[in-house]
Parts: sequence; C-alpha cells; structure tokens
Amino acid sequence: MNVEAGNKLDFSALKQALSGDLYFDDSPEDRAVKMAYATDASVYQEIPLAVAVPRHEKDLVKLVKFCRDARLPMIPRTAGTSLAGQVVGTGLVIDLSRHMNALLEVNQAEKWVRVQPGIERDVLNELLLPYGLFFGPETSTSNRAMIGGMIGNNSCGLHSMVWGTTRDHVLEVKVILSNGEEALVKALDATALQAKKKQTGLEGQIYREIDRILTDTANQKAIREAYPAEKVVRRNSGYALDALLDSYPFGGKKDFNLCRLIAGSEGTLAMITEAKLNLLELPPAEKGLVCVHCSSLKESLLVNLIAIKHGCYASELVDALILGFTKNHPAQQKNRFFIEGEPAALLMIEFMEAELEQMQAKAAAFVHELKSLQLGYAYPLLTGSSINKAWDLRKAGLGLLRNIKGDAQPVNLIEDCAVAPEDLPAYIDELQELLQSMNLTASYYAHAGAGELHVEPLINLKSATGRIQFRELLAGTAAIVKKYKGSLSGEHGDGRLRGEFIPYMLGDRCFELCKEIKRLFDPQQVLNPGKITDAPPMDAYFRMPANPPSEKVTTHFNFEREGGILALAEKCSGSGDCRKTHRAGGTMCPSYMATRFEKDTTRARANLLRQFLSAEPSAKAFDHEEIHAAMDLCLSCKGCKAECPSSVDVSKLKAEFLQQYYELHGVPLKARMIGEFPALSAFASKFPTIYNWSMKQSLFARPLKKLLNMAAERDLPALHRFTLRKWVEGGKRGEVVKRVEGGKRRVYFFCDEFTNYNDVELGMKCIKLLEKLGYEVIIPQHIESGRTHLSKGLVKRAKQIAIKNIELLAPVVEDDCSIIGLEPSAILSFRDEYLDLVPPTLQE
Repeated sequence: MNVEAGNKLDFSALKQALSGDLYFDDSPEDRAVKMAYATDASVYQEIPLAVAVPRHEKDLVKLVKFCRDARLPMIPRTAGTSLAGQVVGTGLVIDLSRHMNALLEVNQAEKWVRVQPGIERDVLNELLLPYGLFFGPETSTSNRAMIGGMIGNNSCGLHSMVWGTTRDHVLEVKVILSNGEEALVKALDATALQAKKKQTGLEGQIYREIDRILTDTANQKAIREAYPAEKVVRRNSGYALDALLDSYPFGGKKDFNLCRLIAGSEGTLAMITEAKLNLLELPPAEKGLVCVHCSSLKESLLVNLIAIKHGCYASELVDALILGFTKNHPAQQKNRFFIEGEPAALLMIEFMEAELEQMQAKAAAFVHELKSLQLGYAYPLLTGSSINKAWDLRKAGLGLLRNIKGDAQPVNLIEDCAVAPEDLPAYIDELQELLQSMNLTASYYAHAGAGELHVEPLINLKSATGRIQFRELLAGTAAIVKKYKGSLSGEHGDGRLRGEFIPYMLGDRCFELCKEIKRLFDPQQVLNPGKITDAPPMDAYFRMPANPPSEKVTTHFNFEREGGILALAEKCSGSGDCRKTHRAGGTMCPSYMATRFEKDTTRARANLLRQFLSAEPSAKAFDHEEIHAAMDLCLSCKGCKAECPSSVDVSKLKAEFLQQYYELHGVPLKARMIGEFPALSAFASKFPTIYNWSMKQSLFARPLKKLLNMAAERDLPALHRFTLRKWVEGGKRGEVVKRVEGGKRRVYFFCDEFTNYNDVELGMKCIKLLEKLGYEVIIPQHIESGRTHLSKGLVKRAKQIAIKNIELLAPVVEDDCSIIGLEPSAILSFRDEYLDLVPPTLQE
C-alpha cells in the first residue's frame, strides 16, 4: 500500500486495505462525516482531513502505519464528549466506538474484565451485573462514555471519593505504538522490568528512557514539588510522572506499570486496542440520598465538609441556575419531586450500608449535626428508584445550561479545577472575587466531595471582549489553583484548552520532562499532537465565529422563542446524550441506536447546520447536500426535544432545512407522494377493496415501493373498508351508545388522517369507550393534521393546513371542552408545530 500517490495521501489505497470504513473525498456523504467529527463537547472546531472507522485491531495497525509513514496526525476517538478539545484537530480521526466495543472476557474469581475501547461504561456494568461486579468510575456521561475515552482522560465521576479514578483500575492495556509495534502494558516486578529494558525496538527504548528520567534525583525532586498535593485525588495536569514516581523502584508501590502513565495521556502516547480493568463487588444494597437545601453556595460547601466527615459515598452540588432550567424541561420536570422552595444550592449526599437501619442511622446522624449547626433548611432522604431520578437531574447539568438565551453562554474553561476538599470553600471565595472583578457570572455544580466544582462562566465567545475574558479568566484561575497546590484539570484533561498552561502549573523542568515523554513515545508527533504538549493557543479555532454577521435567515417556522434558527442549532453542547444505546432507555436517538455512527446523531445534525449557518446566514446556508446527508435518517420522532438537556429540536430543524432545500432544488416525487398521503388515501378510500388487493400484488406494489424507496419487506398501509367519519356520520356504527340527556360532558375528537383511513377500528373503540364513560363525542369540521407534510419538510403546505385547522376549530373549542386524538404525532402538532407556523393572531 503506497502512502502517497502523486504527492497526495493515497487514501483510496488505504480504504481498499481496510475492512472498516474511510471517509476522505469530496462527496456529500464524506464531507458530512468529516464535519460531524469536527467538534466534541468543547468550544473548538477543526474539520479533519479524513475519518476512519476501523472494524478490528488489524485495521488499526494499518491506520497507525499509514499515519506514521505519511507523518499524518491521528486522533483516536470514542464518544467524543471531551471538554478540552482532545478529539478535535486536522489529520485522521479514528472512531473506535462503532465496531470495537466488545466485552472480551470476565474473570469473576480474580475480579477483572477485558474489553475493547468502544464499550460504554453503563453497558459494561449491565453485562457485569450477573457476576456481582462492576467498574467503579462513573462520569455524568456514563450511559455513553466509553472505556477508551475514560482511560484517555483518567475519568472519575460521582463516586471518586470512594472508588477512585480510572487510573486506579486499569490493570493492563494492549496498545499500538507510534511506529506500528504492538505491545502489552501491565504490572511488572523487578525481573520483568529488567527484561523489558533489554528489549530491542521502541518498547524497550521507552522503558529504558523512563527509568533514566525517573532515576535522576533532580527530576524526582522537581516532580514531587511541582505536581498537585497528594490529598488532591483528581490530578490530570500533564503526564502522570508523579504516579510513576510512586511505583517500584522509586516509590511505595510494589510494581511498575506504564498504565499509570497512559491513563490520562489523551491518546498522545499509544493507541489502545484492549484494556484489562479491575472490578469491584457491587456496593452495599441500602442506599440513601440526603438532599440538603442550602440558602447560599458558601453554606453548601460547609455542609460538604461535614458530609465527608460522616463517610458519604458521594457529595454532589447543583446550584440555583441549573435547578431553574429543570422547571420547564420535559425530561427533568418529573425529577424535581423532592425540591422544596427555591434553594440557592442543593447538595446531594449519598450513604450506603448493608442494612437499611444502618443507612438511615448514618443519614440521621448527619442531618442532626447539620441542624445543630443551623446549616440547610430541608433534608429529604431519597431511597430506591427516587435516587436515580435525582442523579439524572444532577447529571443533566452541562446540557441544561445551554438553555440560557443570548450569545453569552456557559463555557468549559475553569470547570475542571480540583483542590483538596478542605480548601474548596476558600478557593471558591477567591474564584468568585475574580469573576466579580471581570463582571462575569457562573454556574456551580458537581463533585464537591472530591474538591472539584464544575464552574461554568457565561462568556460571549463571538465577541472580541469575550475572547479576551476567556484567556484572562483561565490565567487568573490557574494562579488561584496553584496557590492551593491543586490541579488545573481534575478529570476532563488538558487537551488543547489547558495544555498551554502546564508550564505555569508544573514549572519548566517538569514540562520539559512531559515533552521528553511525548518525543519518546511519539518521535514523529503523529499521535494526537497538540494535546498536553505543543498545544495551539487556547483561544484559537473556536467553533463560534468572531463577530458574526447580524443578517438573519428568513424561515418558515417561527424561531423567536429560540432566538433564531442558528441559536437553536448552537444550543447543542456536544454532551452526546444522543449517543446512548437502546440499553440506556429513552427514545433519543433511534438512528444512532441503529447505526452507532456519529453522523446519525442529533449532535451531528445540529452541528452541520450550525457550521453552514454561521458561515453564510442566508438561504445559501441550506444549499448543501452535506446537511441533507446528515438529516436523511432522522425519523422526526422528537425524542431530542424531550430528552436532549439543551432541548435541541432537530425535527423542527430538519423540516425547515428540507423546505428551504426544496425551494432551491425542487420537491422529490417521493417526498411529495408521502406528504400527500392523506389526499391519496381519500381518493383510494372510494374503492378500498381494489386498493388493498393491488397493494398486495408485486406487479403494483414493487414499483411503488421502489418509487418511495421503501424496503421490499415492508407492507404498504391498508385502508379500512370505510372511514371513521362515515361510520360516525353515515350510520355505519355497529353499536350505538344510547345518549343520556342532561349533564353530558363534551369532547371534540380530532379525526386524523391515519385513524380516519387506516386504524378505523381503533377509532371506533375509542369513541365507544368515551361514550360509555358519559362523554358526548363530536368530530368537528377540520382537515388533515399536516403531519405527513412536516415529516417530509413540506412546511409551506403544513403551514396552510395549520392555519385552516385553527380557523375551523377556534369557534367550537372552548376552555372547558377538550380536543383529543389517537395519533400522537397528529394531535400534538397543535402543541408542537402549529404555534410556530401560524400568525400571532391565531396563537391564542
């Protein structure tokens, strides 16, 4: 396989050599894929040169060797939820999540598991449940965070104060080194370590040079003095030389294991293909979550110190700003059941014990001390499934914050700073003074018990002033963190965001050691370069353009509530909630659940639309087949509207895009036929028997399915022998419920196009049931719902239908009389789409 052909990278030859997929050319599909991988959950954006989706380890070896020979940067990626730009960059993005996601081996007796890097943390634990074991580190993204990324970032999560960090549980990793060599990294005793150092090749050189670096007493002194204090458990600044220094023969640990260095290295030292992980026995059965309602943030931090003293398993903070956004969020409203009043801060403290009485006693003792110190004003104790609901509310924090309107948005910048828990109150005091001096506000949430609050300042990165604040705030915060000997990164990693500040945090000598480690593992600088060492400026390559044009796109939907169509697309935080699998439950996102491919996520669709709208805010922004390719598998199910923490309604975005696209390119026959399904059904209902017979004959059905691009295995919808309206109005009712005069409650039944023509028997049963219950059921005059038009992006026609239906129904529908329907997507059009389609005079 030639790396270069005609002085260009020969991606065509590489694609032929792979069992997996490679996207590199200028076709709409490939461009859409590359744009989908241009961002993560950070503020950065760079479109990669190509995207590879390897099917197995052999593919990975070929990819690494190709990049080595071409000196092409390669960026390993799993869920893409990194907050510091770790998986953003030019070069070749390698997505390990789609195919390399298997559980390979479980050893119940020795309590370990061997997995591929693309397996989700929660999926892994679900599979481990029958063994009575689990993997401890638990990020807020655990239903889509993958083991490879968790190792790369040394992830921690809710219970790190008890179960530690990912680094604490990585026993072995199978890796591909930068030159294509395969290696197994594991714990080594004295004999095995000496044998490694005698090996030829890059692996042997790595062990020899690391031994030389750490044997130097001056280096040892610099590392011990510069790295975060030992009591700071969350510590991800630079490479983990301090963890190696604690290993044999330099420190207290009995073995030497380079896994301690690879964990937290962000894919810059080696490509992980497998990992052997330590497992824990399932936690105590009886859990209780004390939710302490506090009147101030400062009070909550004092409560946190007492919670730690009482031996809690987790202590997590949620502030008033986040709580406010849960009030009207479709998925989070139900999770507020335990909140009393308007707390300025909510501290969620979890206790676990083997017996219920022990847990209750521990929680009671904790609450008793709080009351004696007059800390907090409400202390509900949650148990059972209620705990999961409360944790879901806490985990939604990052996404919920994107519901703030305006250009000043929460940014991931100082969200990952960690100090010792006892230093947290003083650290936050100084940080708030810094924020106030810069006229900035922020939200505070997350891991109080571990000494790390996710502080999200509101900064307008579209403005020159905001970009200056972005740098100055991180610089000022770094000084405060260093004062308390904390870590600028606790669990999210340095990436390209904080890499620039490592020399300041660790000192020049230790930073040079980090650079030496990078050169040792990756002499050609092809493994995720620009992260940790040699990072680009932290205020470059933003996803948001500076000083964007004020011109706004003319749309068919009303986007005023969202601040415009671009603002709705920009709400995507990149948190990747749309990447959860079917095992996690919920609806979002069915296309990703089917394909496990980034292009088919809610996130990708919003990001592609945002990229084009930001570049050219006019009708031209919709004239792109790349967006069409990304939207293609969207089912318009509206799962994202309810489940996305940021409420990114891709169904609405898709419909608007398609209408704009059709105006430039014409409406495809398939879209027109599906949109006009009600009209076609009305015509065919005049001779339903003939229609149903013909649709079962391949002579007629096959070309129609081909025209509609339907799978041959799918049946075309059959028509009932009469319509529901005819049954109601024309005396075709099998059983007429006797009407009772006086006191009759009235309901209006919206006879949608699907119930009227296809599911007539269901409609009949519904009407009979309502009448049995004492309702007078009336089918008012109305037309179809417009749902088929909306699903195919025929928004102009749907708008006409919406206006007509409201005009017809307005005179008859009253406040004390409901309008109901059977087909959710049809009846809910009144709530979800009609209000954004009709003029203000019809919205009342």
